[in-house]
Amino acid sequence: MAGELELRLRDRLAKLKQLHLPGAGVSDEVRRIEHQLAEVDTGDERSEDEIWRSVEFARHPDRPYTLDYVERLVADWIELHGDRARMDDPAIVSGLGSFAGRTVAVIGHQKGRGDAVQRVKRNFGMSNPEGYRKAMRVMEIADRHGFPVITLVDTPGAYPGVAAEQHGQGGALAASQAAMARLKVPTVACVIGEGGSGGAIAFALANRVLMQQFAIYSVISPEGCASILWRDAGQARKAAAAFRPDAVHCLELGVIDSIIPEPEGGAHTNFDEAAKLLGQSIRAALGELGKMNGEELRRDRRNRFRSHGVIAS
Repeated sequence: MAGELELRLRDRLAKLKQLHLPGAGVSDEVRRIEHQLAEVDTGDERSEDEIWRSVEFARHPDRPYTLDYVERLVADWIELHGDRARMDDPAIVSGLGSFAGRTVAVIGHQKGRGDAVQRVKRNFGMSNPEGYRKAMRVMEIADRHGFPVITLVDTPGAYPGVAAEQHGQGGALAASQAAMARLKVPTVACVIGEGGSGGAIAFALANRVLMQQFAIYSVISPEGCASILWRDAGQARKAAAAFRPDAVHCLELGVIDSIIPEPEGGAHTNFDEAAKLLGQSIRAALGELGKMNGEELRRDRRNRFRSHGVIAS
């Protein structure tokens, strides 16, 4: 598993490469960090076991969920319910509170913990369209009053049921992304567990996308990928090794901006320490974004996502 030194070096390297500034100073720093990474002797390629460990930790039933972090990081929390059209979706929590001395909007997926009844009640963190419409209500409130938006991503994906499709699941996912893209307030997304498919990106079109050390972020689950490629969900470990949804590779690919270290053994071993590390990273990101005005934040967000997949010589 990647140590804290490796994570910090990779984080620094990714930020330098995103600057796109000419000059020997930046190039020399990039080479210096690459040399340090080589000396750490972690290698560019993580093993299949290390990647699968991230998948297992991201899905650990005792891992902290959105409300666990809200309890530890957000004061005066007021949760808002319902989409003002049909129902309240318990797979999504959203509300307002105080973080680092200022009012923020917090939106996140929420899995159930405990017996099967509680897990089913929260639908395993898989939202229906009503959940995304509820989240968009809170985004609108935040934008109107100038509150930063923090999203916590932890879902296997949007709910794939027939009723969800009948109620406009695809449109709700697209509308949520569009709503985030238009915001004139700082937005920080944090992948805290499973970052699966459209259900994840609906809350991750942010100025800064952070990811916990043992979280995963991908367009499809390892089981889904294995079912398509090998007609066998049992090949999930092989699939995960192929498309590499772990934080280190997501940082190298540029789809996230920073890796948040976790306590030794994973976030589930120490909720308080995991929350402390998460809070530090969010504060740093908000501090950086606080220097931009509304139009600059929109432009920064737009440029960030339009650069994905672009190959430059």
